[in-house]
Amino acid sequence: MFTKRLLCAVSLLAALLPAAPAWAQPLSILHTQGGRWLDAAGQPVALRGINFGNYLMQEFWMMGQGSAGIDDQCKLEAVLDRRFGYAERERLYRLFRDHWITERDWNLLPQLKLNLVRLPFIYSVVEDEKQPYQLRADAWHYLDQAIDQAEQRGIYVVLDLHGAVGSQGWEHHSGCAGKNLYWSTPEYQQRTIWLWQQIAARYKDRAAVAGYSILNEPWGTTPEHLATVMDTLYQAIRAVDPNHVIILPGHNLGFDAYGKPAEHGQQNVAIEMHPYPGHFGWGKPGLTVHRDWLECGSDGNSGVCEWQRKLAERDAAFFVGEFQPWAFMGPELGGQIMRVSYDAYTAQGWAATAWAYKVVSNQGGQGNGSWGLVTNARGAKIPSIDFNTATLAEIENLFRQFGSVPYEVIAGAQQWMNAPVPPTPFNKKK
Repeated sequence: MFTKRLLCAVSLLAALLPAAPAWAQPLSILHTQGGRWLDAAGQPVALRGINFGNYLMQEFWMMGQGSAGIDDQCKLEAVLDRRFGYAERERLYRLFRDHWITERDWNLLPQLKLNLVRLPFIYSVVEDEKQPYQLRADAWHYLDQAIDQAEQRGIYVVLDLHGAVGSQGWEHHSGCAGKNLYWSTPEYQQRTIWLWQQIAARYKDRAAVAGYSILNEPWGTTPEHLATVMDTLYQAIRAVDPNHVIILPGHNLGFDAYGKPAEHGQQNVAIEMHPYPGHFGWGKPGLTVHRDWLECGSDGNSGVCEWQRKLAERDAAFFVGEFQPWAFMGPELGGQIMRVSYDAYTAQGWAATAWAYKVVSNQGGQGNGSWGLVTNARGAKIPSIDFNTATLAEIENLFRQFGSVPYEVIAGAQQWMNAPVPPTPFNKKK
């Protein structure tokens, strides 16, 4: 039975998961071999992490905004340009980013037994949007800062291109909703190759970089075309950086089009997918949907087991780049499902980063479990403003508030991520 195998594997996690103080020890460059993530000594590494969403790539639902129709980054940039000018827009974005993630956020991660951050960013954090193929004057400020903060705490970082130039899908979370121009515009693909080569040259020797997630949710094309374009990106990065794991993005239809990476000359890679049991039409949040996923369904052959079989056929490591194990299930069950999800993924040798670290709301409070591991405390309200009419001072005050608002962390997450004995929620009756 898969459940028995999982319990046996979980019993070995103590050997893989160091105590919190040990995470501050020097890191080594990671690599993959077969289905495993390994350190420089060839030892398995348990990678449990979180996404720093809405930091270097905005998603307006995550910060209590968007009610006035400005609901993606491109729209806000255009409004700020029109109202205040480009230079002022740039200043406001620095203000926003300097307050969305601060030292207090980095300090919380070891307390939650997390040692990996997926860092979503839009291309224009690095490339000058007004001068293609040119670095911004401050191109490395935020990526360097994040890697430095992580490294000081023994935390790894996955660099995730969440929004490519031209947008790689129709969704708002590729930066510009309704565009999807990346696949049909050779120049945009060439600029993305250039971008990744700049990043790889910068970080090819940085041990705190766990890998390069080269394109988030690239659903604006076919799986076959995706595999072809990503192979081109792989080859371009490898010409600069032979060291780091290159993470190949799965399609919403799966990852079969990649075949067996080694047979295509791809080494030291992982495949990324975003399983969301309980969300986006996959059942509803609760014990049943997560049990079926993590314990392989009623037949013992679906869920995690099915995905592991497919990965074994490809001899490929896996990165669960996004998943949501706690929302809308209350602090106790949410915390338990969070812990057993990480345990199950670690037992399979998978790296995993939940979505998301921080989500704030207008009223505040976790309620029955928000999508944020942390949110603004109950009663610590965040205003919803109309960026079309808000004064400069109102926008500045909003952005500063993101860095000072009192936090509320999911209580069950703190408890169960630190528990020496994992919970057993699936032993309960339906």
